[in-house]
Amino acid sequence: MGTQEAINNIIRLVGGQGNINKVWHCMTRLRFDLIDDNKVDQTEIKKLPGVLGAQLQSDQFQVIIGPKVNSWYEQMLSVLGDKDDATAAVAPKGRKSLVSLFMDTVSGVFGPIVPAIAGAGMIKGLLAGLIALKVVSAKSDTVMVIDLIASGVFYFLPFFLAVSAAKIFKTNEYLAAAVAACLMYPSLIEAAKALATHQEGAVSAIWLLDVIPVSVFNYASSVIPVIFSVLALSYIHRWVDSIMPEVLKTVFTPTLTLFLGALAALVVIGPIGIWLGKGLALFIEGLFSVSASFAGLVVGAIRPVAILTGMHHAMTPIALQNFSDRGYDMLMPMMFMANMAIAGATFAIWRLSKDRQERTVTLSAAISALLGITEPALFGVLTRYKKAFIAATIASSLASAFIAFFGVRLYGYILSSIFSLPAYIGPYFIFAVSGVVMALVISFVLTTMLVGKEPSSEN
Repeated sequence: MGTQEAINNIIRLVGGQGNINKVWHCMTRLRFDLIDDNKVDQTEIKKLPGVLGAQLQSDQFQVIIGPKVNSWYEQMLSVLGDKDDATAAVAPKGRKSLVSLFMDTVSGVFGPIVPAIAGAGMIKGLLAGLIALKVVSAKSDTVMVIDLIASGVFYFLPFFLAVSAAKIFKTNEYLAAAVAACLMYPSLIEAAKALATHQEGAVSAIWLLDVIPVSVFNYASSVIPVIFSVLALSYIHRWVDSIMPEVLKTVFTPTLTLFLGALAALVVIGPIGIWLGKGLALFIEGLFSVSASFAGLVVGAIRPVAILTGMHHAMTPIALQNFSDRGYDMLMPMMFMANMAIAGATFAIWRLSKDRQERTVTLSAAISALLGITEPALFGVLTRYKKAFIAATIASSLASAFIAFFGVRLYGYILSSIFSLPAYIGPYFIFAVSGVVMALVISFVLTTMLVGKEPSSEN
């Protein structure tokens, strides 16, 4: 069975094209917003070649494909048409919970832009390591040029998020970018910098008509404000379009939509988003205030389960907010440890297995996890060997606690792959390497001890 035939079968087994409200993808999964979840035949979907797993999670149906997901998605769109931009009326599915809405939003918004932020993050991390090792001078022109390449994506992240969020919320991408431009306008950013540095004459708000306060914040690199602003824009756009006379829509619908959307973003949503983002970061910081090792234990323990349930994307905004507020993040190294622990447990299953086909599939999944894509290992191997999953969770928790104790951190967003190690070059490099070794060895040894000489899917 070829890929296209498998895709056609997926469409049929989720209830047909008419049952699909929206489809998008993240790094490894096709994600469906379906009209009627009861029409899905998960058992048959899981049997399709190339499908690593399937699950209904947080009001969305997920089909785990692995690294080839983008190719599958493009071929699926050729059959469905562009479901991201479709506005055809569909039967109501019912109100989603806030958790479901948040997960749909985060996975949908960040999935398409991960290559840009991952590539820029790797450059930024390598540059930070070279500066820490004094290989290059922080004040050199070379560093300035490389930093332009690395930091541009993060500084202008609101524009990337606005366009991606507009696709998810089915609103005009250029109006969304225009709202992001309002948040990023130099006069607002300069006012925020003046306030932060306590310059004379700095103000905390700019007043519209001497009545409406526009709070002064630096929205560069921000995540939550722009996503919720675009969500509001989508409702504003539909409302304005519904009340505007047909003859005036071409000019006045975008005019009024942009004015109201930008005003809502600047006056209400932006400030709330800034404080909400800081609140999420403070929660994680609260764990660190108890103990860095305790934070590592908790984050390391929940990470494999979060990936399994598709909720791991919830940590991405926190990490990006940390990069914005502090210039570094300690969460992503813990995510790295979790991936290495999953790889170690999967390698153990590969070593223990006697079946040739099983060994081939398991080895491929283990290597994929080592490279930062853990779904093949989790859904194809560890869900069948629960003791191995427990071993990976323990190893992830211990390795994360270890690196947190020594303060291992990153200075830019990168994928949690073994090839990301150069980004840790600097004072924390030896501890990062030690954490990777711990995660791999502990999970490998524990799996070998718990599962036994010859694994069975019932273990």
